[in-house]
Amino acid sequence: MVTDKAQSVEQDRLAQDFVQFTVEAGVLRFGEFKTKAGRLSPYFFNAGLFDDGAKMGRLAEFYAKALLASGIEFDMVFGPAYKGIPLAATVAVELARHGRNVPFAYNRKEAKDHGEGGTLVGAPLRGRVLIVDDVMSAGTAARESIALIRAAGAQPHAMAIALDRQEKATENGQDVEHSAVQYVRDHLGMQVCTIAKLADLLQYLAQSGEPGVHTHHEHVLAYRQRYGVQGG
Repeated sequence: MVTDKAQSVEQDRLAQDFVQFTVEAGVLRFGEFKTKAGRLSPYFFNAGLFDDGAKMGRLAEFYAKALLASGIEFDMVFGPAYKGIPLAATVAVELARHGRNVPFAYNRKEAKDHGEGGTLVGAPLRGRVLIVDDVMSAGTAARESIALIRAAGAQPHAMAIALDRQEKATENGQDVEHSAVQYVRDHLGMQVCTIAKLADLLQYLAQSGEPGVHTHHEHVLAYRQRYGVQGG
């Protein structure tokens, strides 16, 4: 029997391994980057740089392990265009390798007027749907996916993302007290599985022995103190 403490230790280890992987892969970068909300962030997570088979395979492995450890139940996987498309496909493959074979689907940005037509590709949307994406900033993509899934008669049940930035969302150009993840979880009633959070990144930076990393820790910590949310 796995205890809560043992599970927590395992989740922490998975998160730290993931942060290290993204830094070494050049996906998680440090500097000065402008976010969609107009903030100057000291770090940037660019999932588009998971750009070869080995990186995508490792990423899918992290998603699958986090999902299986979360205990979240779902009937199929959905990937919102565009970054969610390869994520949904590779995560479905990795889940099958772990003995959890589920269908997957994704959407197009533009409706197709020939062949099968429409905006949806893959398995029919039905049952409890897990949306797989990279990060959630404003939650706009999540709301679009939720509307699409409901329109198809299925249930938007949960989301899986790689990194929770744990920062205030913006509404009508103004900061609000909740994050996009908190909004999806608390207001839309969906479960959210994250591989790592900003708190895990801060822990990694604090414990790293690499030269110059301490400066990154100071900048990221200051950013969280300014824009971070309460309660994670």
